[in-house]
Amino acid sequence: MANFHALRLPMLALPRALELRIDVDLPPAEIERELDALHGRIARPGDRLHAMPALAAGAPGLRLRYREADGEYYVYVEDVMQRRLAGYTVFNRLIEVGRRADPWVRAPHTKFAPAYQRRGLARALYRWALDGGLCLLSGARQSAGAHALWQALAPDYAMGYVDLRGKTLTWLGDAVDQATREGLHTRMLLLGRGWTLEAFMARTGMY
Repeated sequence: MANFHALRLPMLALPRALELRIDVDLPPAEIERELDALHGRIARPGDRLHAMPALAAGAPGLRLRYREADGEYYVYVEDVMQRRLAGYTVFNRLIEVGRRADPWVRAPHTKFAPAYQRRGLARALYRWALDGGLCLLSGARQSAGAHALWQALAPDYAMGYVDLRGKTLTWLGDAVDQATREGLHTRMLLLGRGWTLEAFMARTGMY
């Protein structure tokens, strides 16, 4: 499978919701405040966010900042023309999974300012991780936008449902009924490029 650590970000393309547990969308003003604070840190010498490598985003006026910390991956999208942070995605480790699964799965969480939403940016970042061989597991709650994003990725990557409890993953299948989807322990799984379901089960100990 692909080497996630050797990844190069792809060119960003700008351009049936599921019935899982839906989280409340954050107010736009709150998102803007967080992004402004992060952009200030990126510009502040001495801050741990200041000297991050910059990568071309493949979209006019945008560049990417990237860092890894404790096995978690942070990708920031910076609008250099507007001198602001458009948004970011963090690929979090999950304390709920066991040691065998920990190297291979991450839970993505994304925030973008309203002006940069629905432009394919978050999707490109998810594809970056998936194409590098990382597998993505949904959180306990998702926004409506996150649901739509996972559905948009499903045609290109193997997706299914798992039960996660007691640090153990159990495969539930490609489709489940509504009651199972709404269960507290039910998560969606997207397999990264190069993975098969059988290989993922063998490597992670999923049943």
